[in-house]
This record gives sequence, C-alpha cells and structure tokens, in this order.
Amino acid sequence: EMIRVMDDSKTAAKKIDIVCGTRYRQGGGVAGWDLKRKVVSRGANFLATFLLNPGPSDLTGSFRLYDRKALETILPKVKSKGYAFQMEILVQARAHNYRFGEVPITFVDRIYGESKLGANEIIMYLKGLFLLFFTT
Repeated sequence: EMIRVMDDSKTAAKKIDIVCGTRYRQGGGVAGWDLKRKVVSRGANFLATFLLNPGPSDLTGSFRLYDRKALETILPKVKSKGYAFQMEILVQARAHNYRFGEVPITFVDRIYGESKLGANEIIMYLKGLFLLFFTT
C-alpha cells in the first residue's frame, strides 16, 4: 500500500516524498500492548505533535517509505538518536518542504525479546524532543 501511495503521487501535482505507516489513523492500531504501553505511546506522540507539529500522525513509528532524494537530503542533517531520531527526520523533511502521505498499519508486539522502552529511553526521548523544539 505504501508503494502504491508514493507511485500514484508521482503523476500528481503534489508528489509524496515520505509515506508513513501510522497506528493513529482509522484502520491502524496496535496488538499485544498493555494499557501502560498504549498510554506512553499516545502521550509521546501527542507531546511531539504539540511541540513540533511536523505533519504525520505517528512520530515515533519507524515504518516508512522514503524517496531516495529526500532521504539523501535529510539524513546528513539528523543528529538525534533513539526515538528522537524518528521525530527529527520528519522535522527535517518538513523544513525542506517534503510532502507526507500516511497509510494505516497495525503494529503487532514482538513475540521474542523485550521492548527497549524503559526509563532511560523515555528520558532520552524527552531530551531529544525538547532539543528539537528549541533548535528547529
């Protein structure tokens, strides 16, 4: 679906440069998360949208399709790591007037291993978010 959205836009007046899979539009969602994880994810996205407003609805998700030229322009400018990396790519894309499309996805929690989301990741996210807010 993501490829179709990008390909269909190539003949349109407004070409889409980045297609984002989103858990937060109709048809999207998560499976296997407890309430705490859902609240943390929604809260992180709300705060990032409020402070940065880059456009897409799922700022911490990383299921995306990039136009090569857009990625080659954006990546050298990105300095963040972790979840802030995902947000900064979208902030940089907006600064360069790249256009976004969205496709609903359902994120299924991992079967093996454990989430990296702990207190340290949340602190790094908040530091990255506020750094982006004050520098972009």
